[in-house]
Amino acid sequence: MDYATLKAFKPSEYEDAADGYRSMGNVAQAAKDRVENTVAAGMRKTLQGDAAEAAQKQLQALAKNFHYIQTECGVISTALNGFAYDMAAAKRKLDTAIGDAQGCTVNPDGSVTFPAGQKPGDEKVADGGTVTGSAGGSPTSDALERQAANIHPNPNYGKAMGYANRIADALKEATDADTKWAPKIQALKADDDLTVSARDWTDVTSDTGGVREAADAYLDTIKPPPKNDLPQDNANWWNGLSEEQRAAYVSMHPASIGALDGLPSAVRDDANRMVLAEARGAAQLEYDTWLKKHPEPTRHTDYINPMTGTIMKGVKVDSVAWKEWEEARKSAHKSIDGMDAIQNRFDQTGTKGLPEAYLLGFSAEGDGRAILANGNPDTADHQSVYVPGTTAELGKIEGDINRSVNVWRSADDNADGESVSSITWLGYDAPDSVPKDAPFEHYAYDGAPALNRFLDGLETSHTGDTAPHRTVISHSYGTTLVGAAAQAGDLNADDVVFAGSPGVKVSGAEEMDVPKGHVWNEEAEGDVVPDLGRYGHGGDGFRIPSDEKFGANQMTTDTEGHSGYWDEGSTSLQNQALVVVGKGEDVALKPPPNPLTSEEVLRSK
Repeated sequence: MDYATLKAFKPSEYEDAADGYRSMGNVAQAAKDRVENTVAAGMRKTLQGDAAEAAQKQLQALAKNFHYIQTECGVISTALNGFAYDMAAAKRKLDTAIGDAQGCTVNPDGSVTFPAGQKPGDEKVADGGTVTGSAGGSPTSDALERQAANIHPNPNYGKAMGYANRIADALKEATDADTKWAPKIQALKADDDLTVSARDWTDVTSDTGGVREAADAYLDTIKPPPKNDLPQDNANWWNGLSEEQRAAYVSMHPASIGALDGLPSAVRDDANRMVLAEARGAAQLEYDTWLKKHPEPTRHTDYINPMTGTIMKGVKVDSVAWKEWEEARKSAHKSIDGMDAIQNRFDQTGTKGLPEAYLLGFSAEGDGRAILANGNPDTADHQSVYVPGTTAELGKIEGDINRSVNVWRSADDNADGESVSSITWLGYDAPDSVPKDAPFEHYAYDGAPALNRFLDGLETSHTGDTAPHRTVISHSYGTTLVGAAAQAGDLNADDVVFAGSPGVKVSGAEEMDVPKGHVWNEEAEGDVVPDLGRYGHGGDGFRIPSDEKFGANQMTTDTEGHSGYWDEGSTSLQNQALVVVGKGEDVALKPPPNPLTSEEVLRSK
């Protein structure tokens, strides 16, 4: 970069452009939210049929476009601010060098002209001259320049050379910044079509990484989140940032922001939806690559009668090769299934009054993580947090999402106009199988701190005038984790509901860190999982809340088996909903077991 260009450079113009892109991103976000939560949701309430479904698909595509615009505008805004920051540093050096060059003239090409001068003791006045500086001096070159200045008859020569070198350093710094940023900014271009593809979202990931690397100096001016991960400290950090700093941190570190307990739910949702969209794009490309490497084999083959060993004409069955391929294909597609389930929940907003969904946590790494709320927990009068159990993972999250949806519907029906937010919390690594992993307690103790932080974060981010009523609902191994969370720290809940528990990590309800009488349990007919705890689930330490001595309120259930506790219209679900909205006195309880008479005791012996 030449002297004239840097001298005329105005960082504020790029900062203003960054503000413009940030504002454009906010407009796109508002448009996306309006399309999803007002227009599309309103249509779901009133319109049905093929035309309505076609319109919904178009609205979903439009919302995706707005989301893409929002995300890319955030990246562009950060890039412009980063470029302006680097260039402003170079310009400050240039301006300071020019200001210090008193008695000399800085020429349009960056050279410095010095006046005539005379050293003390010299008889003649030495002529003035012009010098051009060089950037990035070394100890050797600096020593040579000092030697030249001492030898030179004009005392102004050394000063002018110093000014010229400082100018050259500033120009080099500006040139380096321009060289670094030019390809990064040029890469921030979208396809010239109206379809946001998987490739587009992977490009966003690439763009973000490139800008984040180039903008390190600018981003270093933003104080990072506290390392202790305490929700209140996280909230204080966020509240201390400017709007520009918040936008930059979200655009460059969406996964980090989305995972910070204590931040507003709308902020976490915005960040996690960016992570979801990029992960969904990457997963789709990986799946497409898998399909190319593993072409589908012939599906149908002749059926051979096992009794006669002859081919039965006209009878076809799935081939062994196809069955194996299909299992592998489902495994390759599993993470996409989970992400699509989350998106489907977004798309259900407005259906039968279902409120907007908030993605409070997301990761596609390993078995995956997802925390999804029905309704904004920050403003809700009642919050429920559902913790799933063994085999829970991102690829299978649809069922867990639907359970929380059913809790919301039933609780909303019983809330007398108060607001409800029901949350699916898949924030831990659940055991993968019952016989292999579920007997071990480390899954519970590993996940317990994260649950406690999340519950504390709900307390921190709540904006209502009064504290919300919070219920933790857990199923299967999730009950074990909740018991471990009660042991590990302050379980920030008012009520606890266990369902199908194989055992928890406390000896009685009084140790669950909630008010007396606020521990509830459901055990359905035909649910064999509680017996795993009764008869050796991991050995000592798995206390069964279904047992009378545990001290939990035993709720009536009318469902069967291990997975029916959330069946629509069931008493099992209704009882949970009553607890969620603080109406425990209306819960239907099982009658206590009749004590044996002395005659029955003798007969049993």
